Amino acid sequence: MGTVKQKSNKKTQLDKDHDGKLTFDEILKVLDFDESKYNGTSEEIIDENMNFYREVYSKKVTEPKFAQLTYNEVYDETGLRRVLTKDEYPRSNATLLTLVRNQELKDIVHTIRQIESTWNHNFHYPYTFISDEEFTQEFKDTVKRHTSGDCFFEIIPQSIWSKPSNIDPEREKLGIQKLIDNGVQYASMESYHNMCRFNSGWFYRLEGLKKFKWYWRFEPKTDYYCSIDYDIFKFMEDNDKTYGFTISLYDDPLTVETLWPVTMEFIKQNPQYVNPNGAFNWLTDSVQNPEYTRLANGYSTCHFWSNFEIADMDFYRGEAYSKWIDALEEAGGFYYERWGDAPVHSVGVALFEDKSKIHWFRDIGYHHSPYKSIPNSDKCSAPEDSGYFAPEDVYSQNCLSNWIKYEMTYKELQQY
Repeated sequence: MGTVKQKSNKKTQLDKDHDGKLTFDEILKVLDFDESKYNGTSEEIIDENMNFYREVYSKKVTEPKFAQLTYNEVYDETGLRRVLTKDEYPRSNATLLTLVRNQELKDIVHTIRQIESTWNHNFHYPYTFISDEEFTQEFKDTVKRHTSGDCFFEIIPQSIWSKPSNIDPEREKLGIQKLIDNGVQYASMESYHNMCRFNSGWFYRLEGLKKFKWYWRFEPKTDYYCSIDYDIFKFMEDNDKTYGFTISLYDDPLTVETLWPVTMEFIKQNPQYVNPNGAFNWLTDSVQNPEYTRLANGYSTCHFWSNFEIADMDFYRGEAYSKWIDALEEAGGFYYERWGDAPVHSVGVALFEDKSKIHWFRDIGYHHSPYKSIPNSDKCSAPEDSGYFAPEDVYSQNCLSNWIKYEMTYKELQQY
């Protein structure tokens, strides 16, 4: 049986030892693309990575051991424990956030009930519901009945939601037809392209979100399997984290064919924005799916699955990410291809932020069909064993093994 050859440690010395900003030549060295870094068959590599994934998941986890944690409880002078009320608890500047429509009411309530029962009943964080159409009174009344925090409803202005005027209709038509011919899902749905663009570079600019720093994105018809006792937002805040995720996947390379070249051109003009301790190996891996990296012109297509993410919107509002989004907008790949918010968020945070500020939530059990993250924890209840990822025919889409191998330190792996 062949074995995976991991990338040389030589390539990662810059992100460990470089004290200043990287030059563009140095960036090119750490973002190289080499198809020869593996042996064995594709099936063997996938099996090895899945076995490694299961090995990591087999370790029993609790809550983070080496981190500052905040609980909603106080003890009086006699030692009796008391849970603070909604009005007493000092919350972070944060919101639970979802882009949802009226017809998804049943599915969003399904998710809200799980978030409340596993976590938010202790902390009472507010919810923000956003849509490009007005919410019905039934929608508003129903979600309010199921939430312990305040509810806000934001309507996306058409000037933000709609396709921008710089998109060439003929080029867009040709690009969409190419995607359709290759069986790319949602290729012809303009609303889907609008959503990807909005979630990539616009949601955090909404007037109703300007008052918040942190968000936890959740989706209709998703499942949360594990009880979490500590304040997740304060965990991010107190432990200097910027972005949190549960699942990492590969994307369809045809949807992001020019995302990497456009990004590299931006970096060529702005090398000062690249963090010397970025997640470069994860971004450029060519071991498990080398054809993906080739078709995406050097980008592995690995991304954090953004239907669950917890992040600092001030990172998006910062100079590096904002100027990069401007470059993506000008290139038009949200419509000429189908750039998704997951790869955009992932490339942005992996290039422009220190990878130590990206956190894998090993203790959060999560499901968005067909993928699952099921920790080995006494606080979790799930229909499959810990380590279950997805049906066998999509094992090749699991990129979490790469994140663990390439970007996590031994100390981080021992955190739980």
